[in-house]
Amino acid sequence: MASILVIDDERAIRNTLKEVLEYEKHEVDIAEDGHVGLEMVKDNNYDIVLCDIKMPGMEGMEVLDQIMNSLIDAQVIMITGHGKVDTAVEAIKKGAYDFIEKPLDLNRLMITLRNAMDKTNLITETRALKKRVSQKYRMVGESTSMDKVREMINRVAPTDARVLITGKNGTGKELVARQLHEKSKRSSLPFIEVNCAAIPSELIESELFGHEKGSFTSAHKQRKGKFEQANTGTLFLDEIGDMSLSAQAKVLRALQENKISRVGSDKDIQVDVRIIAATNKNMKEEIENKRFREDLYHRISVILIQVPSLNERKDDIPGLADHFIKEICAEMGLPEKHITMDAIDELQKLNWTGNIREFRNVMERLVILCTHEVTGQDVKQYSAPISG
Repeated sequence: MASILVIDDERAIRNTLKEVLEYEKHEVDIAEDGHVGLEMVKDNNYDIVLCDIKMPGMEGMEVLDQIMNSLIDAQVIMITGHGKVDTAVEAIKKGAYDFIEKPLDLNRLMITLRNAMDKTNLITETRALKKRVSQKYRMVGESTSMDKVREMINRVAPTDARVLITGKNGTGKELVARQLHEKSKRSSLPFIEVNCAAIPSELIESELFGHEKGSFTSAHKQRKGKFEQANTGTLFLDEIGDMSLSAQAKVLRALQENKISRVGSDKDIQVDVRIIAATNKNMKEEIENKRFREDLYHRISVILIQVPSLNERKDDIPGLADHFIKEICAEMGLPEKHITMDAIDELQKLNWTGNIREFRNVMERLVILCTHEVTGQDVKQYSAPISG
């Protein structure tokens, strides 16, 4: 069932459409002109607007313009008794979902309404999914060190500057990379992640740059690499300190020339990619020991962001505990559990060598093993981080 507004200056058409659509179990409002229709669109959450083009006072195209400019989610279907191809094309370019001529073919109208509702539902589902993804990668914490990280993100994200994120394992370097992308001008474009430590050195070049069919034994078909997949968007090179020297040389060329070539090909491919890299290594030591190219380091570290360890931001533990309890209970379909102040005190006493990753694991264990609330005694009993 859809919520539909019909805007038409002809009473007979308004009433006929209302009767037909209500028979199909839709909720239908009617408006006799564009001005009234626009006010109703602003005051109600319609799924679909059926709008006549030729109307006195305010024509349908102007109504369409104003609906599109107001970022209202309703799908607009234009209807007219003066159908021309040029008019239909103009309406679609302006953002109309479809264009139907009078006299209306009710079968076509019903199919169009169904398809428009499918699009509305898809938009709603996509928005909900993006919200869940956004929540998953939300940075939690109000400590001074986290405020500094956020401030740096807000300054750097709108630019295309390359960023190197440093910090120990489990501190949340990926969250920083995600925030840099989400707050950038490329936010609606691809965010492609490569874990350089998880890919064998003999495959990293193929992973990054792609390969041609037959370029090596298992290359059964042509494959695009991560640089091509991230074109116009952001490429996140996680644990870049583990990248082989030969791959480093190719990455350096790609950054210098904005070109890559697939393994087994001499053809250059132009790419426009923003690079964000992360590492848990001491890069100065890696350079001194000839394990990382100094020229590549200077290319990727235009901006440096150091992510603090959890031991350096224990003031954030109350907020993190609350965040993870809500998240874990929602994921498991459990009633939300309360955490006591003495439990927070015990959590703050612990040495978190595994940082946020370890902290979340402990919170998951507590949520599963505790009853209605998490107490200090529970933390003592069920948390077992490695002491240091």
